[in-house]
Amino acid sequence: MKHTFKNICAAAACALVVAALASCDNRKFRVGGNITEATDSVLYFENMSLDGPVAVDSVKLGGDGSFSFSGKAPEAPEFYRLRIAGQIINLSVDSTETITVKAAYPTMATAYEVEGSAECATIKELALKQIGLQGRVMAVERNAALGFDQARDSVARMIEAYKQDIKLNYIFKAPMRASSYFALFQALGNRLIFNPRESEDDIKAFAAVATSWDTYHPGSLRGKNLHNIAIEGMRTVRIVRNNRAAAMVDASKINTTNIIDIALSDNKGAVRRLTDLKGKVVMLDFHVFGADGSTKRIMQLRDVYNKYHARGFEIYQVALDPDEHFWKTQTAALPWISVRDADGLQSHYLQLYNVQSIPTFFLVGRDNALDKRDVQIKDLDAEIESLLGK
Repeated sequence: MKHTFKNICAAAACALVVAALASCDNRKFRVGGNITEATDSVLYFENMSLDGPVAVDSVKLGGDGSFSFSGKAPEAPEFYRLRIAGQIINLSVDSTETITVKAAYPTMATAYEVEGSAECATIKELALKQIGLQGRVMAVERNAALGFDQARDSVARMIEAYKQDIKLNYIFKAPMRASSYFALFQALGNRLIFNPRESEDDIKAFAAVATSWDTYHPGSLRGKNLHNIAIEGMRTVRIVRNNRAAAMVDASKINTTNIIDIALSDNKGAVRRLTDLKGKVVMLDFHVFGADGSTKRIMQLRDVYNKYHARGFEIYQVALDPDEHFWKTQTAALPWISVRDADGLQSHYLQLYNVQSIPTFFLVGRDNALDKRDVQIKDLDAEIESLLGK
């Protein structure tokens, strides 16, 4: 009888362990709520993986806009988003939360309510701050009354003030939180606001979150990724600094300085490289089509192009306009190479070429080396003729 009782107890204990393990495997989080004014629209639930968004589930919304998604509880904070077309609500999931979202389309990205997760509420704060920054930057870039230097300096001050706010009040204040991780990867256009490949201060922000995640979320893929980014940033920032110093073009030595390559997409979507034009005399031109005087200047460039193109002259024009559609409209009939940098006045190429005002241009010889910049040229025709004859 004693052996039978022991066997029964052992079997019961084993059953409890199996049940517990099964229960752990079935731990789930839930995201639900209502997004109204979106009848028949498809709401996507996507995981923001390290490789980009991955579709998890979707639902076609009815009249009341109700939805419900669920997923396996993560071992470390994970990131998801709700999306209808280009309207996005960012969320973080820590374990088995039930997160409730209420919104109305098409203002769901900015006017939603979220309950059940303090992290999701903080991420909303950060998202609204980033949207506000984006709006202010675009307003400055579109203000024709501001000169290039004024606009560039104003945008730089805005971004720096934003970074200080986010670092002090979010990242350094609570680096272990999912919202701090989220803050590191906010962007303006396709450029990170915190860029560990260019800024030693930004590397410190990445390192602070990486170290904290080691403690609170040991072994997580996102924590390892943060460490890799911080380490790579420390390795490359010195190289970037040296490259920038080398790229500060001395007007007295510009004719002996090799070209700094540019690779951007043209108005037909093809990537065009400046170095591919070796063998031609090139005018490297930086231009804003939305600026005052643009039409007159384009007509002047067309005259120069028509006069010398058949002899091996080309124009490689970098547009810095914030509105891609406007740029494509303006350049549709231009005969030369027209590319656009989506970073606008924050373009990395402006720094590399030490551009202080817009518009401006450089002349490049057939050997793909810089010859002179506009302020050095007294007679443009004579300079082009000289380069074509070499």
